[in-house]
Amino acid sequence: MFDNEITITNENLVRYELKDIENLRVYGRYSGDVYPLNLFWTASGIEFRVKAGEVWIEVESSYNIYEPWVSTTVDGAFNSRTMLPKGRYFIPVIRNMTKENEKTIRLFKDVQAMSSDDEHGLKIWSILTDGEFVPLPEKKLKLEFIGDSITSGEGVIGAHDEWDWISMFFDSVHEYATITADMLDADYHIVSQSGWGVLTGWDNNPDCSIPDHYSKLCGVVWGDNNHKMGSDKPYDFSKWSADVIVVNLGTNDGGAFNSPEYVDPVSGRITKQRLNEDGTFVEEDVRKFIDKCKLFLAELRYHNPNSKILWAYGMLGTFMEEPIVKAIDEYKAASEDYEVYYVRLPETNDETVGSRAHPGPKNHEEAAKVLVKKIKELV
Repeated sequence: MFDNEITITNENLVRYELKDIENLRVYGRYSGDVYPLNLFWTASGIEFRVKAGEVWIEVESSYNIYEPWVSTTVDGAFNSRTMLPKGRYFIPVIRNMTKENEKTIRLFKDVQAMSSDDEHGLKIWSILTDGEFVPLPEKKLKLEFIGDSITSGEGVIGAHDEWDWISMFFDSVHEYATITADMLDADYHIVSQSGWGVLTGWDNNPDCSIPDHYSKLCGVVWGDNNHKMGSDKPYDFSKWSADVIVVNLGTNDGGAFNSPEYVDPVSGRITKQRLNEDGTFVEEDVRKFIDKCKLFLAELRYHNPNSKILWAYGMLGTFMEEPIVKAIDEYKAASEDYEVYYVRLPETNDETVGSRAHPGPKNHEEAAKVLVKKIKELV
């Protein structure tokens, strides 16, 4: 039945399908069907509490280029991180622990939804354990984080001089969203994609706009494999409502102003965000960005009528700060929606940088502390 050759010798282990586990917390957007559970976004996964000495989790991994990685924690402490080869099999989480002690186990999907690999996917089928499941404590808050590579945890792990764009250098445990949620005892979702922005991607590609796909379950991925898992279906916002939505976008829009024009390979359409000779924004182009920010804020409010919205920015520079703040101010004035806020995050430096010139763990910790303080003020 399973593709791996791991021998599981404990005769007391019982297999529980996810749909039959009452005390199960699912992180991240999902279709509502937990057998199997299709995981798309960064930090999506499962959490459960058991009185057990041994636990295995049944996963199914698929990919063409970018393999999934997962991390596990036990009672909030980092436990393991591993690459998942193709196939369906059990992975070990704990063994030989004191069976009478309760412990909370969580599995994270480290790698973002991969828009450039139609076969990239991760499913969870069941849990194998020698113990019993017990109730999980309720979380105090619900948070949603919307962003780009920073929110996807790109560069959080890996040596300073690493530049390969591969799955190995994505991490969901030590990035700011997870740290913030843990510090606030919050359930949370992440919607993020490396290189994408509000109006365009870093390379001026207008198809790489997070707002254009926000309303879908996981609209940033394509291909039959993803569509079979429901990625292109409208997301049901009524099933999970965030107390605070954190938007960390704008870094790649800033990159577009400093990158060559994008030529659509099919239509030949040319897209370029331009700067004047003195380095200031061409007003026509920055206005497009501001207006798209305002439209996105309106969409966020439409889908999340009771959420506070916090735009957070600055971990890789503040080039787009003025247009972002202008967009927020204009939106609030026009809509009379005053539950929208802005906070600047600490910029990474030589001491806090990670791999791929992205924020490292120290910078993510600094950003999380700023967010925790601001969110406590809001809620």
